[in-house]
Amino acid sequence: MKTRQVTVERGGGTGRAATPAQERICLSVVIPVFNEKDNIASLVRETTAVLASGPAFEIVCVDDHSDDGTLDVLRKLASAFASLRVITHAHRRGQSAAMRTGIKAARGPWIVTMDGDGQNDPADIPGLLATRSSTDPKVKLFAGWRVQRQDSGSKRWASRWANRIRGALLRDRTPDTGCGLKLFERAAFLDLPYFDHMHRYLPALMQRAGWKTVSIPVRHRPRLAGVSKYNNLARALAGAYDLVGVTWLMRRSSVGDVQEITPGKDAWQ
Repeated sequence: MKTRQVTVERGGGTGRAATPAQERICLSVVIPVFNEKDNIASLVRETTAVLASGPAFEIVCVDDHSDDGTLDVLRKLASAFASLRVITHAHRRGQSAAMRTGIKAARGPWIVTMDGDGQNDPADIPGLLATRSSTDPKVKLFAGWRVQRQDSGSKRWASRWANRIRGALLRDRTPDTGCGLKLFERAAFLDLPYFDHMHRYLPALMQRAGWKTVSIPVRHRPRLAGVSKYNNLARALAGAYDLVGVTWLMRRSSVGDVQEITPGKDAWQ
């Protein structure tokens, strides 16, 4: 049986006043990273600036065994930003695994995820939080919707067709499941079945669990450095295999409202 090995490094610098042990973290920003040494520093700085005036937060960067010096950059950032925690994988395990590692380590009850390439804009996070505060509590996932994608034509075409096929089979009513920017409840996520590439199917999985999901238009920025870690063929092959499994899961489940009966009070869960 394979064992999982991770290393956690905590920030302690002056980028933000150190968070007291007793201070309750309200939001954890989880960023899986693989070979993004030229993008991750600006993303951490932007995210810190956007969230600095709000409730207590942390940024959890999970380095998925990068080999381009990304971990060295993260170590330097951790010494400058007290809100930053760095987790490293001893072996490359993929984006879904890195995301789950960060979410399991997170201390906040709500999670924001972003891709490490800088194409998601941290300035959209306050909008997601504002929508959550005025929405039905049964909505546990607020999914970013890239209405103006800054990718190549072939990548946009492939995603468009993938979304159509996925939507027809899963009926998740989500126009863009590939956007890395999402806000969701940590406990609800950890209750979902885990499998590789699950991050592409979060709306359907949340709905399967009995929760509601909402798609929110967000910005999408051009990649400034580095290269994409996926190609259309590899994504299509993996997606087709996963889609079969998720379709099976959706059709083999039956989730309804649960009512708790207590003396003098009926509370719907």
